[in-house]
Amino acid sequence: MPRVCRRAATDMSTYSEGMREGYRGDPTLARMLSGIGGVLLLSVLAGLSGVALQLAQPVLWPAWVDAALLGVSVLAAWPFLRGGRARRAFALWALALLMAAAASTSERARERLAQRLPADLEGQELLVQGRVRGLPQAGPEGQVFGFEVEQAWRLDAAAWARGRAEPAEALTLPALIRLSWPEPAAGGDLMGSGRAVPRAGEAWRLPVRLRQPHGLANPGGFDAELWLFEQGIGAVGTVRGTLPGQAVRLEGARPWHPLEWLDHLRQRWRDHVLLSSPSPRTAGLLAALAVGDQGAIGEQDWALYRRTGVAHLVSISGSHITLFAALAIALVGRLWRTSATLCLRLPASTAGRWGGLALATLYALLAGWGVPAQRTVWMLGGAVLLRSLGAPWPGWALCAVAAAGTVTADPWALLQPGFWLSFLAVLMLLGMEGAGASPGGEGAQEEAQEEGFHGPRSVWRGLRHALMVQGLITLGLAPLSLVLFGQLSLVGLPANLLAVPWVTWVITPLALLGALWPPLWQLAAWAIAPLQAWLQGLGAWSMAAWSVPAAGPGTVLLAVLGGFLVSLPLPWRLRALSALLWLPLLLVPAPRPAQGRFELLAADVGQGSAVLIRTAHHLLIHDAGPRYGSDSDAGRKVLVPLLQTLGERRVDELALSHRDTDHVGGAQALIDALPVLRLRASLAPGHPLLAQVADTQVCLAGQQWSWDGVEFRVLHPFHAARPDEASNGQSCVIQVRDAQGHSALLTGDVELAQEAALVQRWGQSLRSEVLIVPHHGSHTSSGEVFLAAVAPRMAVMQLGYRNRFGHPHPEISERYRQKSITVVRTDQCGAWTWDGDGASCTRNVRRHYWQWMPENPAPVAGAVVASSPEVGERE
Repeated sequence: MPRVCRRAATDMSTYSEGMREGYRGDPTLARMLSGIGGVLLLSVLAGLSGVALQLAQPVLWPAWVDAALLGVSVLAAWPFLRGGRARRAFALWALALLMAAAASTSERARERLAQRLPADLEGQELLVQGRVRGLPQAGPEGQVFGFEVEQAWRLDAAAWARGRAEPAEALTLPALIRLSWPEPAAGGDLMGSGRAVPRAGEAWRLPVRLRQPHGLANPGGFDAELWLFEQGIGAVGTVRGTLPGQAVRLEGARPWHPLEWLDHLRQRWRDHVLLSSPSPRTAGLLAALAVGDQGAIGEQDWALYRRTGVAHLVSISGSHITLFAALAIALVGRLWRTSATLCLRLPASTAGRWGGLALATLYALLAGWGVPAQRTVWMLGGAVLLRSLGAPWPGWALCAVAAAGTVTADPWALLQPGFWLSFLAVLMLLGMEGAGASPGGEGAQEEAQEEGFHGPRSVWRGLRHALMVQGLITLGLAPLSLVLFGQLSLVGLPANLLAVPWVTWVITPLALLGALWPPLWQLAAWAIAPLQAWLQGLGAWSMAAWSVPAAGPGTVLLAVLGGFLVSLPLPWRLRALSALLWLPLLLVPAPRPAQGRFELLAADVGQGSAVLIRTAHHLLIHDAGPRYGSDSDAGRKVLVPLLQTLGERRVDELALSHRDTDHVGGAQALIDALPVLRLRASLAPGHPLLAQVADTQVCLAGQQWSWDGVEFRVLHPFHAARPDEASNGQSCVIQVRDAQGHSALLTGDVELAQEAALVQRWGQSLRSEVLIVPHHGSHTSSGEVFLAAVAPRMAVMQLGYRNRFGHPHPEISERYRQKSITVVRTDQCGAWTWDGDGASCTRNVRRHYWQWMPENPAPVAGAVVASSPEVGERE
């Protein structure tokens, strides 16, 4: 092998050698935890426990509690700081770190909550001046971007009425807000600023309308409010300027400001990737791998990556940064050796390590500085520092330092799935590599070292070892992935066996080198094509993904321990025992109503409707929620994760009340994701959804059926839907009644005329305990006569937070109040669950201090709020 190749290989192995050193020289647990190693591990565990304790708070402790904890922590740490080494001193030191970590995290959270938009400024016309922060994301609705506020005012009402954005009263707003800027109409730049969209680092003055951070709240759904809180975003809103001069660009990014210029470079690189790639699908993946921008990846592609278990590769992961660092170490070292003067001042190997670390850190910053990037840079930095000092630490110590550094910089990283997956994968790798776990054992490794780089047997053995390591890590992470994401890819192993080396060694280097020579992006696009074909073939299998209901902490812990057991260097007979630890998670039963009972769940889908009726063995979904954009809808974003959390594997009947997109927008995604046995719809002939399900029935009054002792009856419409009729008047109304007499009425968007017809046709049989309020509380529905006939105890309004329609109408709200009907609003309650014996609001379950809550919270609890891998929320 040429000398330069041997040098490169030596430099590339520096990181892993340092991590393996500790395992071979210190085999026993007692020696590993003795001395500074034990103190380090104890300190990290105590600090992480303190942060975790604070993150579990439903509301923040009072400020005096934080101050007291900090004071007590100083006293508790004093014996250890004075040099005490007794067990009591160690215990007090750990307690001190726990209290200090909890108190400091609580104070940081208090500062962020103080940055939230005051409620009295919601919906007001405001003027803000500041700079674009981060990379703007282009979507069907326009640009979405972070904005760092420097000055803010109320808009001068008189000037605004004349089409001019002029400041009036000065205001204090959150330092960071998130804005969406609708696309200008075709035909030119309506903003009068020389450009229609902002770029990273630019200064703008913008007229806006803001609201507090608020997201959908459903069992198993993405916690948008946590994501906004973690990003430090205190308000979200929309740019209002549509006339020349209303939105004004003040200046570009400042070259002397490193973060602004870095974001500016990232956007230039990202835009170049998007414009140079032959198709949007490949462009999105290349942008994600090159600069860590995942915004260009469509929802359908994300669904494919999650279904096949390769979503972890569609970002700048630790393996990508390690690869980049290895190449940079080799390159810097090679260039350094060309100068005798430089080599006399500093050895080429040392210069290569530090230069590679600097370039890898820059790459991680360009990639967005996510948790995997932070963890990798911390570990690389520790390995390089200790290697240069001649005192390499064991890999577990570097991993502990990396975890502590990541959580110190961002305590809420503990709530990210990527944090746990990243560090567990590293620990598994350390366990395998540190013990010499390889297909051939230690003897085979020594033989390979004697054989050198030339022997084909060594190459084959290395490839076989890499495949085995990848397979073991995939299996080991499977239980944790199932817990964090609600589903497990059963094709993840074959998908990753090809995707990991192909993405790491082929696509990612081409994506990076394309910045120097753009034609390489075309090669990267060609390399993506076979990968996409492979993933689509695997994802097409009906059993490609497996989901389980939400499990308890004990079941989760057993499954994770089982996953870690797979990676340990143990005989295969012992590793096979891990399957026994997985069984409680894989076979956890889905809780269901008893025979003769039903459960109603009104999902929080924003401005739209979707209601689940579950019996002992069946599921009815009445409407499928709205469409949020060209590639996002309630079916994919809300209903599919919700059904996975509930353990539902099929939909026995999907009933679509009428054709409006806020009721049928998520239907196609739902049909694509799960078997739908029957479709009952009030849709005109020729509607595309009617051809998607084999068993399709027209919704007509008088239809009825029984499931598990629960009766279903269709009350409206009285004739088949026609395309020339108003859609609301065709709504499919269904009444559900169980064996104990509990009942619910699902109404769609019927209006006053249809309500009167229902009362005339069905009379007192309309009486129901729960009413899904017609037309989201519009003034065109909920008439006096209709409410008197139904006589509900509870009424559920499914609507979006501060929706543009003004639902519910104040007159309608007052009407329900006067009739002493308890009103539940999904924008305040989140998903609402009722089973005849009690009700629960998702927002009241496992309450956290970062969540939005109404002034008068809805009572009781009973659902599980979980996180998904999605990022961000459509405005």
